[in-house]
Amino acid sequence: MPNQSGSDGIGRVFQALADPTRRAIVERLVRRPATVKALAEPLTMSLPAVMQHLQVLEAAGVIVTEKVGRVRSCRIQPEALREAEQWLGRQRTDWERQLDQLDDYLKGN
Repeated sequence: MPNQSGSDGIGRVFQALADPTRRAIVERLVRRPATVKALAEPLTMSLPAVMQHLQVLEAAGVIVTEKVGRVRSCRIQPEALREAEQWLGRQRTDWERQLDQLDDYLKGN
């Protein structure tokens, strides 16, 4: 039986990145670490809603949060994104090989 979405590490990463708000947060964190308050400022949602998004990203291993005093900061955890990127690269190689085989077939080679 194939893995269900979210049941493995890469599945959790893709599930976390499926949401546009979480992708926007990741895009900001790729540039530099930020506090939760700074991440929440441009978003049109409550701080608890932003925290829920951050919890999903953290559970997927995409980000790491740490609290120093009263300030919670977030940073990217590159390994999770790297694993997803490698998986996509392998899939792309397979797709290209299959398309090349189809092209050869259609050309009669």
